[in-house]
Amino acid sequence: MPQPDPFSTSPVLLGGENRSGTTLLSIVLDSHLDLVVGPEIDFLEPPNLGPHILRAIDLLAAGDSRVTGTTKNAIDPFWYDGVHFVVQCRRFGLDFDDMSELVSKVVVEAGNDIVSFADRCRLINEIGELRRARSGARRWGLKLQRKITKIDDFVRLWPRAHFVHIVRDGRDVAASHLKTVPDWGYRTVADAAHGWLDVVSQPHRIAPPGRYLEVRYEDLITSPRPTLTRILAHLGLPWDEAVLRHAEYDHALFEQPHGHPAAEAAGKPLHQGRIGRHVQDLTRTQIAEFEQIAESELARLEYLSVPSLSGDA
Repeated sequence: MPQPDPFSTSPVLLGGENRSGTTLLSIVLDSHLDLVVGPEIDFLEPPNLGPHILRAIDLLAAGDSRVTGTTKNAIDPFWYDGVHFVVQCRRFGLDFDDMSELVSKVVVEAGNDIVSFADRCRLINEIGELRRARSGARRWGLKLQRKITKIDDFVRLWPRAHFVHIVRDGRDVAASHLKTVPDWGYRTVADAAHGWLDVVSQPHRIAPPGRYLEVRYEDLITSPRPTLTRILAHLGLPWDEAVLRHAEYDHALFEQPHGHPAAEAAGKPLHQGRIGRHVQDLTRTQIAEFEQIAESELARLEYLSVPSLSGDA
C-alpha cells in the first residue's frame, strides 16, 4: 500500500499523560511571538470524521438539544465525538465557518470522508496552518496528549516536526486523577500506574534523533527559565521573555474554554503548585503500590530518592 506524502510543515507537537502539565506548557509556548499553540484535538474517532463534524456543526449552530448539554452525559452519545472535536477547535480559536471550510476542503482533496490516519492528520495540518497564518507566527503547535506513544506514526507524516514530551511524577498524576478528576480520570492507583507507564516508557525509545525532547513538569515549575531555554533551543527559536509571563497575554483557550479542566489553572503565573501532592493525597499503601508497578520509570526520571519499596534490587 503506498505511503502518503509527508507534510512540509514543521509543527510543535506536545505530548504527555493527562494531568501532567500539557495545557500549561501549551499556553506558555503560545506566548512566544513565533508560536501559536493550541490545546488537544481528538481526531481518531468517529470513522466518517468529515461528514460527522459537518453535521455536528449544523446541530450546534441550530442549538439542537442533542448536542447542547454542558456535560458529556447530557450530549447524545452518537454525536459526542463530533461535538467534542468542534469544541476543541473553538478552544484553538476557530469558528463554525472555519471548521466547515477546512473539513469540506479536506474531504474534496482526500476523496473520502476523512477516514485514514493520514487524512485525519491532513485536517489537523490545515487547522494548524490556518491559525499560524492568522496569528503571524512562524510555527503552529498542538497537544497530542497520550498519542505521543505513537510518535513514529506522526514522524512519518510530519518529518520536520519537533516533539516535546512533558512528564510528571506519576504518583502526583495518580493523586490528581483520583482527587481532582474522579469523573473521568483513573479510578485506581494500579490503573494510574499502568497508564502512566504506557505514556512515559515508549516515546523516548522510538523517537527520531534531534526531534524529541523530554522535560519534567517539576523543572518547568521550579526552574522555568533554564527549562524553557532548553525547549526553545530544541525548537530552534530565539528566547522570548513572554514565555515567563504567559498569564499576562491573551490566549484562545482562555477566551473559549468550554469547560476545559485545566484552563483556569493554566492561566495563573508559574508557581510550584501541588508538586509532591501524593504525600498528602495518597496513603502509604497506595504510594507503595504505584512504586512497585512503575519503579523503573520513576527511577529513570529521577523521581525515586529512596530505596525501592518493592524490595527488589
